[in-house]
Amino acid sequence: MNELIFKQFQLTREYFIKIVGSVSNDQTDVQPDGFNNTIHWHTGHVLTVTEQTMFGFPRVTTHLPENYMKLFGNGTKPADWTGNVPIMDELIVQLKDQLARIRQIPAEQLNNTLETPILGCKTSGELACITLMHEAAHMGQIQAMKRIIEHASVKN
Repeated sequence: MNELIFKQFQLTREYFIKIVGSVSNDQTDVQPDGFNNTIHWHTGHVLTVTEQTMFGFPRVTTHLPENYMKLFGNGTKPADWTGNVPIMDELIVQLKDQLARIRQIPAEQLNNTLETPILGCKTSGELACITLMHEAAHMGQIQAMKRIIEHASVKN
């Protein structure tokens, strides 16, 4: 069963990267009416939250810069960004690298009980499933935003 989770990470992340890669540079930082963030933010957010849930970022892993929590963590928004913000190409490379690291997680590790339940999840595998659902939800937001941005540019 755990191998299916890793297969789902592979499929979801590859599709996420394909969608994000189809967004033009002039679309990534547009915040359409009715949306709280940008495609740029959603991309960094998925990367950051996955690093938190799968690798214990920022306390356990150092694969991402610590400022990603201030840029892309829960409750953040691009309007508050200061300092060094990674460009989309950098985030895409980090998404690919993260997937490679996820594939190296031993399958039996997903059976580990969490010290404290997170979002109702009691095991690492359950948390991995929530992480996949989170990524898919943000993928849908990115697709919707891209369509709205494209539609608005056609009207103008």
